[in-house]
Amino acid sequence: MTEFNIISPLDGSVYASRHYATAAEINEALARAQLAQPAWRSTPLAERQRLCRAMVAAFEANAEEIAHQICWQMGRPIQYAAGEVRGLAERARYMIDAAPKALANIAVEDKPGFTRYIKREPLGMVMVIAPWNYPYLTAINSIIPALLAGNVVLLKHSAQTPLCAEQLHSAFVAAGLPPGVFQFLHLTHADTEKLIAHPAIDQIAFTGSVPGGAMVERVAAGHFKSVGLELGGKDPAYVRADADLNHAVETLVDGAFFNSGQSCCGIERIYVHEDVYDEFVARAVELVYQYTLGRSDDPATTLGPMVKAAAADFVREQIAEAVAQGARCHIDEARFPLSQPGTPYLAPQLLTQVNHSMRLMTEESFGPVVGVQKVAGDEEAIALMNDSDFGLTAAVFTQDEAAGIAIGEQVETGTFFINRCDYLDPALAWTGVKQSGRGCTLSVIGFEQVTRPKSFHLKRV
Repeated sequence: MTEFNIISPLDGSVYASRHYATAAEINEALARAQLAQPAWRSTPLAERQRLCRAMVAAFEANAEEIAHQICWQMGRPIQYAAGEVRGLAERARYMIDAAPKALANIAVEDKPGFTRYIKREPLGMVMVIAPWNYPYLTAINSIIPALLAGNVVLLKHSAQTPLCAEQLHSAFVAAGLPPGVFQFLHLTHADTEKLIAHPAIDQIAFTGSVPGGAMVERVAAGHFKSVGLELGGKDPAYVRADADLNHAVETLVDGAFFNSGQSCCGIERIYVHEDVYDEFVARAVELVYQYTLGRSDDPATTLGPMVKAAAADFVREQIAEAVAQGARCHIDEARFPLSQPGTPYLAPQLLTQVNHSMRLMTEESFGPVVGVQKVAGDEEAIALMNDSDFGLTAAVFTQDEAAGIAIGEQVETGTFFINRCDYLDPALAWTGVKQSGRGCTLSVIGFEQVTRPKSFHLKRV
């Protein structure tokens, strides 16, 4: 039995210890899931909905402990940590309510002498692999629709946030979910790969890095499994000359620096029309200076540490390289004294005089930094927004909705926003293009990922 420690980014202490599942424990979990699935798929949808609603209620009842654990496991400021509980409830309840429509039989046009329809059937066993940065929101996107569709679920959470898997399991137990329908396993990388390839697993829902997604595809190849990948982003925003500047600055600074920039759909590059560029930068810098970098358990902190010192140092390297290539930093790091090399604490940074020859504008940073580049107009902005290996979200700030939509039609992205950013609406499909992944969660379309169509063709004689 191999133990692993959760090292808190707050102070480098061991917050908790757990053990990786043994081969026997993995096999037992698979056996329980296989035993539970036939009865679960036969359970009426209304009962599945009731149990999922009860799980959400049980989860919400433990919000204070959950927020504390998020704070210590991955470093989100305590004043924001409970927001993930509310977000989970919003997404889960939407999917619960959407299930009857999403899972209903698909009728086809009448044909004399025949009855024809398409039914959505569960795949069987879904393996959800969840990351640490939004440990509940990313997981619930797949867990709830999979269960509602009649699948059983195995959750493998990040080794940085394993207590999140345990909290979800406890909530399902409190709700009265039958044993074996939802389980979690703390797994090594090697055992994760083995489980992905295991014949009992029918679908893998992975959220994480591009290299992690490539691993999933490689291991699953040849096994004819369904694979959903939600990967990285280098999400852009464009501020047109007619934008409400106060709103654009406030929204984009939050979109770039919330969660210390550790969001796959956070804003990492901003293009601003030359007519409002100087004013945008001045206002944005003023707002960035209002952040308080500190320990996540301090209620006054608005910018917590990054998850690990290595992640913070990676962003420092990107910034230093960009400066060496001619970029200009606008934030004096000395104003954030906790920010020190070799620690997870990193001052927020805004850079100008950037371009796409710099890694800062092309490579995912996943930290509290954003580059702001001047553009002459819509055509240049669209070209720069599309000049990326990623395509998760993109945003335009404008008071001309028609012009904004016209831009959105040309931007290569999974989600397009006007006058907002960094938000998942559960009614809309969450998907990416290019290296941001493939497949879909949320919305009624998200149920297609965890079901297969089965056609019924009945001739009356």
